[in-house]
Amino acid sequence: MKQFLLAALLGIVTLPALAQRSATGYTLGDVVAPFSLKNVDERIIPLTEYKTQKGIIVVFTSNHCPFSKAYEDRILALDRKFGPQGYPVLAIMSSDASVYEEDSFEQMQTRAKTKNYTFPYLTDDTQTVAKAFGATRSPQVYVLKRTGDRFTVEYIGGIDDSPQSAAGVQRAYVDEAATSLLAGKPVVTPLTKAIGCAIKMK
Repeated sequence: MKQFLLAALLGIVTLPALAQRSATGYTLGDVVAPFSLKNVDERIIPLTEYKTQKGIIVVFTSNHCPFSKAYEDRILALDRKFGPQGYPVLAIMSSDASVYEEDSFEQMQTRAKTKNYTFPYLTDDTQTVAKAFGATRSPQVYVLKRTGDRFTVEYIGGIDDSPQSAAGVQRAYVDEAATSLLAGKPVVTPLTKAIGCAIKMK
């Protein structure tokens, strides 16, 4: 854990640059363009598959990043809690597998099976979706609300305020956002800092 914290402080896992989105990515209230990506079960999953849901918790994540690993159980917990309520998790891997072998599609399949993922784990190997969203970190979350046949961005940022350990969480940002949206209320804190590893663009 000390090495993990030291790496974060030194910027080895890119802690200093805490951008929520790029200049060309989605911001709050934007409508998400349709996309389709391959799941670890080889099935192509389009955004339209979620047309009966109330929304989606989109998580850009990876296998190699220590922050993503630290958040893995919390991501699973979000899906268990909010999936049945109409806000399932949709995980997306946009990391360059030529840089990180651990992020290859085969390793994604292994990880999803080993950890018993309850949500789709999609490969964005062209990084098209990450660029559309403006995702720069792993993990980074976009909570989407469905209105008719469209999905709008209602939250962008981190999962909570304790990247190292669930025991230290004081603000569970994504939980708070989904809970507010389910109650028909606006998200109190719609933008937070996504602390994680940089998504290296090709």
